[in-house]
Amino acid sequence: MTPDITEVLDLYHARREAERAAPAGQLALDDRLLAVGPETGRLINILAKSIEAPVILEIGTSYGYSGIWLAEAARAAGGRLITMEISAEKSAYAREMSAKAGLAEYVDFRVGDAVEMIGAMAERIDFVLLDLWKDLYIPCLEAFVPKLNPGAIVVADNVRPERELMAQYIDAVRAVPGMASVTLPVGSGLEVSRYR
Repeated sequence: MTPDITEVLDLYHARREAERAAPAGQLALDDRLLAVGPETGRLINILAKSIEAPVILEIGTSYGYSGIWLAEAARAAGGRLITMEISAEKSAYAREMSAKAGLAEYVDFRVGDAVEMIGAMAERIDFVLLDLWKDLYIPCLEAFVPKLNPGAIVVADNVRPERELMAQYIDAVRAVPGMASVTLPVGSGLEVSRYR
């Protein structure tokens, strides 16, 4: 990690701590930094770097925290990150932060409906981070599976099997022919899958 990247990650960590210390109800849910934590960030960075010249797809840019980890992996492995977000404001913030980190040239920011944008993609995919509203996990999965390269890795965040929508996602990803999958107690729960 370069000093620019570390500095940007520190800014995100400070924001996250400030939001946690704020009185309940002060910030709307959609205004909060609902990002993967540092532990998950490190894991997705390591996994994405394990693929040579990966096309990385992040579904749910939000404010760009996980995108920093993924863009650094893209830079290191000779690949690129495509990140999708429905909010133009959040995408613009993430773009600004990636520029501060010196990673903007490795990131393609796309704004709009994720399922539609995935369907329109010409690229084949080597790594996916799925981290958006939970009712969209299965529609996104169905859209990107036909575009996965052999050996592709799919990481879904906030996976807690006791939550009905997440249990449905786990069942759906494990039913994909050729997909091996495991739930990991990292961060707020991850389902890590590999497409053979």
